[in-house]
Amino acid sequence: MLALALGLDLKGASSAAKPPNIVFILADDLGYADVGCYGRPELKTPAIDRLATQGVRFLQAYANSAVCSATRVALITGRYQYRVRLGLEEPLAGNAHVGLDPAHPTLPSLLKKVGYSSTLVGKWHLGALPKFGPLQSGYDHFYGFRGGAVDYYSHIGDGGKPGLWDDDVPIQQAGYLTELLGNRAVAVVNRYAKSPQPFLLSLHFNAPHWPWEAPGDEAESERLAKPGSGGMFDYDGGTQKTYQRMIEAMDRQIGRVLEALKNNGLTENTIIIFTSDNGGERFSDTWPFTGKKTELLEGGLRIPAVISWPARIPRGRTSDQVAITMDWLPTLLAAAGTVPDPAYPTDGMNLLPSLTVNSPPVSRTLYWRYKANAQRAIRDGDLKFLKILGNTFLFNVADDPLERANLKDRRKEDYRRLVRQWYEWNSTMRPEIEESNTGGFDGKNMADHYGAKTSDGKPDIPTPPED
Repeated sequence: MLALALGLDLKGASSAAKPPNIVFILADDLGYADVGCYGRPELKTPAIDRLATQGVRFLQAYANSAVCSATRVALITGRYQYRVRLGLEEPLAGNAHVGLDPAHPTLPSLLKKVGYSSTLVGKWHLGALPKFGPLQSGYDHFYGFRGGAVDYYSHIGDGGKPGLWDDDVPIQQAGYLTELLGNRAVAVVNRYAKSPQPFLLSLHFNAPHWPWEAPGDEAESERLAKPGSGGMFDYDGGTQKTYQRMIEAMDRQIGRVLEALKNNGLTENTIIIFTSDNGGERFSDTWPFTGKKTELLEGGLRIPAVISWPARIPRGRTSDQVAITMDWLPTLLAAAGTVPDPAYPTDGMNLLPSLTVNSPPVSRTLYWRYKANAQRAIRDGDLKFLKILGNTFLFNVADDPLERANLKDRRKEDYRRLVRQWYEWNSTMRPEIEESNTGGFDGKNMADHYGAKTSDGKPDIPTPPED
């Protein structure tokens, strides 16, 4: 009865009688087409591509935000990030007083209630000690870094401080960061394989986020450490080749984790998800979309998303179901046989029915905002309302994924309807505030953004249109 209530079919139930293990793999700033199975043939990503052949590849998956920490709030809470103070940060940067409230239910804390153990390996970026951290928000173990990024070799993080942690203890360890995260993830799988408990392994890579350092690029790390170099933002560094090698290094570590699951006999009943926290940055490929990280154009929001669960999900399919980051919490809780906390209802959708029984896509309405450049967006069915500064648009993103044909005058009623819907939704969220961080690219640091100005960081809270 529980399986039916959660939208699960009973075919093959005996092979999945035990709650599934979960391995959630999150890349950082990976563009929609930055892996082989999404159309970039010069990139060798056999592990990620193998996941796609073993499961389902989403063609219309979105990030909750165009930057990382805001999306990570939605991932761990299953709700629009604008419901909590931390979600207003785009991204969180240097404010030690803001973080994820430990009292808020999270994916690991909710899974713990039904017998799961959990470990986060990699990036946290949801608040600093002593008040905030993975262990404070439901994870049993943590190995990684707490801020937005660390150097891949020195592991120096935000503010020039050592960035690696083992649980709540700072550590120093030599090695290329992507490989260190892979090493620990394999060790976590091997340890959990000895326990009867189901587990959640959140493997949140830094790759391919800046600084642009691939295996063997210790000299670049040393250059960036010198005074006057510009630091980790690395505006004068990186190449397409370096970016490719960073992604391929991440794929190798994912392959090692998949092999560890196989060697321990865990593959059949393990849910493996691979996705990104937002759209791609400088060197990424976002085709067939325009826009990058920090922008509500499709390229800043559309992300690769692949799920494999051999015991329950048919192999080798694609899905046209519109999905978003906050869907993973209700989906994974349903797979584990539980539900979100009713006091904190999810804004996401359980994707299991569309994955396990191949039901037709469900039409959805999704909302975004981004303080820099006063960006607003709503997708309703195939239509998308978009606002950037004072410019407004209506696109059919199914027929026109490049967002070129502005339909707002041809389809005035649809345009007005979506604008009204956005304002009604926004009235239920926390308002933008001036003290929250926001960021974007301007013409000084990216040539294709000529004319774009640095954001003044001020909130944009206009009155709704009368019509």
